[in-house]
Amino acid sequence: MDKTMESSQNKPVKLPNKGGTIKRAGKSIYAFFYGNPPAILGTLLLTMVLVGAIFANLLAPYSAEKRVARPHQPPSEKHLMGTTRSGRDVYSQVLYGARKTLTVSLFAGLIAMGIAVAVGVSAGYFGGKIDERLNFLTNVFLVFPQLPLLIVLAAFLGQVGSLVITILLGVTSWPWGARVIRAQTMAIRNKEFILAAEVMGESKLRIILVEILPNLVSIVFGGFLGAVIYAMGSEAGLGFLGLGDATEVSWGSMLYWAQTSSALYTGAWWEMMVPALALAITGGALALINMSIDQVSNPKLKTGPHMKLWRKLKKAADKRRGL
Repeated sequence: MDKTMESSQNKPVKLPNKGGTIKRAGKSIYAFFYGNPPAILGTLLLTMVLVGAIFANLLAPYSAEKRVARPHQPPSEKHLMGTTRSGRDVYSQVLYGARKTLTVSLFAGLIAMGIAVAVGVSAGYFGGKIDERLNFLTNVFLVFPQLPLLIVLAAFLGQVGSLVITILLGVTSWPWGARVIRAQTMAIRNKEFILAAEVMGESKLRIILVEILPNLVSIVFGGFLGAVIYAMGSEAGLGFLGLGDATEVSWGSMLYWAQTSSALYTGAWWEMMVPALALAITGGALALINMSIDQVSNPKLKTGPHMKLWRKLKKAADKRRGL
């Protein structure tokens, strides 16, 4: 008895292999970027934008809201991207404006995909009357064009702040994502591992969280990036139309003030061009990352080394089966 206790006490305890987890994560990241130029380029561009937004206090030479020079000065060594009609530094404004625009876009994307996941997974998994009611709700939101609806709501509420714009964008941008997630959930619903979990008595909540959602990661993340791109364009559009808070520094408000001061007609093209290029670069970076996710997760879109590896594995499998 004592010998048994001593052997059990002297038995080494296995600790979790954190190094192996880190190595697997590193290999997954490397596999994602390897042979995937859109992912590399999109990540680099997005990283530059995020660094500029996060460290705007350090990178911006002036305050975004203070007059620091004469109106409509062209780009120079002192003012890299020129000045506005009110004498504000455009370079400083585009850095501080990135914070507001990206914050609104990211949180609107989170709200939209949160609703889309909840509605899509519930409708696809439970089916029946729940599916009918949620599908009807989705179709109702799909009937109304989103951007005109946003314009009407923003005009009805008057000049709205970033919080209201975030909520409006979030609650009107989820239907397409919910449609895609519902279809994929219905395809997974009758798989063997789902049926096995139900036979074993697993709760429906655990089946959704543990069995279904991990198989929807690429679709959810891709939908999130699409929602962020749409929210960014909508926020800029509402700001350009003057329906947002013009006192807040964002890329949309920069376009509004440039249009109000007739920057293009007076030759101050930089005042309009800089925020427009910032929106195009950020949206393009997100689109490239979204495209790269499709190339990795969808075998039909695999290119470059991924396609070579897929063909090699397929050839080996066919050889084992005698084909």
